[in-house]
Amino acid sequence: MSHLIETDNLPIRIWTSPEEIEGQAFQQLRNIASLPWVFKHVAAMPDVHFGKGATVGSVIAMKEAVSPAAVGVDIGCGMGAFRTNLRLGDLPDNLRGVRNAIEAAVPVGFKSHRDTVVGNPGLYFSDADRRRVEDNFRKARHLTKAVLGSSQSQKVQNQCGTLGGGNHFIELVHDEQETVWIFLHSGSRNIGKSLADHHISLARKLAHNSELPDPDLAVFLSGTREMQEYRRDLSWAQEYAFCNRITMAALIFRALQRGFFPELKIGESILCHHNYVAEETHFGQNLLVTRKGAISAQKGQMGLIPGSMGTRSYVVRGLGNPNSFHSASHGAGRRMSRNRARKEFSIKDLQEQTLGVECRKDGGVLDEIPGAYKDIDSVMANQKDLVEVVHTLKQLICVKG
Repeated sequence: MSHLIETDNLPIRIWTSPEEIEGQAFQQLRNIASLPWVFKHVAAMPDVHFGKGATVGSVIAMKEAVSPAAVGVDIGCGMGAFRTNLRLGDLPDNLRGVRNAIEAAVPVGFKSHRDTVVGNPGLYFSDADRRRVEDNFRKARHLTKAVLGSSQSQKVQNQCGTLGGGNHFIELVHDEQETVWIFLHSGSRNIGKSLADHHISLARKLAHNSELPDPDLAVFLSGTREMQEYRRDLSWAQEYAFCNRITMAALIFRALQRGFFPELKIGESILCHHNYVAEETHFGQNLLVTRKGAISAQKGQMGLIPGSMGTRSYVVRGLGNPNSFHSASHGAGRRMSRNRARKEFSIKDLQEQTLGVECRKDGGVLDEIPGAYKDIDSVMANQKDLVEVVHTLKQLICVKG
């Protein structure tokens, strides 16, 4: 159930208690609501929290305009879930070796592949997937040259099929029927951030953005060269993030099949962005909808909502709520900053909160401790009118950068 908050401009519709939103995030929502291009209202998901320019967990529909900060700097960041034919009882009692094999197959943190894996024969689940990844790299030559110089081209290829750091993860999980899934969260690596930073900087300099309440909310307008170039780079980065996820999934599958489960097969797969732009029709209007930390939840559409390192995650089906612009949350959402988490929690806390999960339990991932995130059960309860739960997933292995 949502709350409608009136402002001096457009209203803000939120799917959580107003008291749960920190002051900085509320001010960002008011700033967004004051933009002249925003249509009808601003939608804030139950995991909403402070971000750069626009809040994480916001859905913004604009007429003939788009704000790069309302997409986020990790363009195309999103989720992938791949159901396997494994059952919980098929896994070894000690999962450390399986985790080590995943970490050996997929570089994490700042690491990249030494040699590109793009186009490797027999890697992908299908020839269509392989062609999609290769086609994405052919299109890369059209990107803004100020961002994709000759030194970046090889880096972009070598980062395809890598995890990154922060809140990105690879997990083995099981559902309520004890079926094992590969579950992962990743984005467009360094190139997505570089493209976003470049275009945010350009947008801030445009004359029509000179009086905005926050310069980071600067927009591009339809019909302009700047918008055309941004949409070109944005579209490519969103597709690159998708290709990164299917490449990682293939690498994980191959490592598990060769090292542990020769009969391993992949069945249903679900993939979704949660930092992106889409052209959509809502309330009879053709709009540019940005989802920053939000997924599309059209009626019947499958989606993924992760919790944290030690809590449940969900496979969901959209209910097509028009007031959220057919959207839902992208996860639990942070309730405190990384710096605060490192100060408030100890390694012992991390060990206790990830009990039973094969994962890192050291200071390098302390800021990802479950206690730094909002309660996923409350988040899900607040969006019962946005999605319905299809599967509940519990971690067995969690790989972090």
